[in-house]
Amino acid sequence: MFTWQEIIRHMSTVAYRRLGQFDRGIIRPGMFADLVVFDPEKVRDTATFENPRQYPEGIPYVAVNGVLVKDNGVHTGALPGRVLNLDIAQ
Repeated sequence: MFTWQEIIRHMSTVAYRRLGQFDRGIIRPGMFADLVVFDPEKVRDTATFENPRQYPEGIPYVAVNGVLVKDNGVHTGALPGRVLNLDIAQ
């Protein structure tokens, strides 16, 4: 139904704009870099109702605020995330 580009745009840029966050959701100098590298042929959810806290497969790299937190499938130990102040009462 949708292209990967449309899905990613709606999960990032569109979502952040609706939440009033204009320094996220797009790759550009000065923006916060939250990036996920995935293989669309291999990505799959491994969580179940019985065991819900499972990591998905097919996502080898994740960067949060420009810091690599998952490198070739292994967590780096970095915790660069922060709580966002979202004004959702619009």
